[in-house]
Amino acid sequence: MKIPAGLRDLMSAFPFAGVVVWIGVRPAPRAQMRALSVVEAIAERGLAGDRTAEKSRPGNSRQVTLIQAESLPLVGALLRRAAIDPALTRRNIVVSGINLLSLKGHRFQIGGALLEMTGECHPCSLMETQLGAGGYNAMRGHGGINARVLVGGNIAIGDRVAAVVAQAAMAAMP
Repeated sequence: MKIPAGLRDLMSAFPFAGVVVWIGVRPAPRAQMRALSVVEAIAERGLAGDRTAEKSRPGNSRQVTLIQAESLPLVGALLRRAAIDPALTRRNIVVSGINLLSLKGHRFQIGGALLEMTGECHPCSLMETQLGAGGYNAMRGHGGINARVLVGGNIAIGDRVAAVVAQAAMAAMP
């Protein structure tokens, strides 16, 4: 089913760019997140220093994980506590000011890197350990997105997060 032109226009309208507010990498499975102010995104690999980049193969759909800053107080509220520390979510990049799910079907620019959303980042059972009892269910629907790095470059706190809208790509969407 082809998306009607009016809906295509709506799906391509982004009122504001977002901004990177936190960056973290995991050097090994189950290792603590290491917060950074800047990171290199490596094309078809992921983020330098992250375990995913070390083992990633071209085409891997989970090279970078992103979550909205606006989700952190919500998850905290569902757990009856303050906003969640971004490191506990084990996501690589926290952004504010843009709906990450609206990036479906779009490439997006963060700093010097070009990424592509590959799907939602659903929580894993580790959220029970990280966030406590109920952490898994609190994160459901608020886990952010997975992305692939198409063009490498540096990503820093304060960088813009903006969709790259290609009309031809939108017209081809089923």
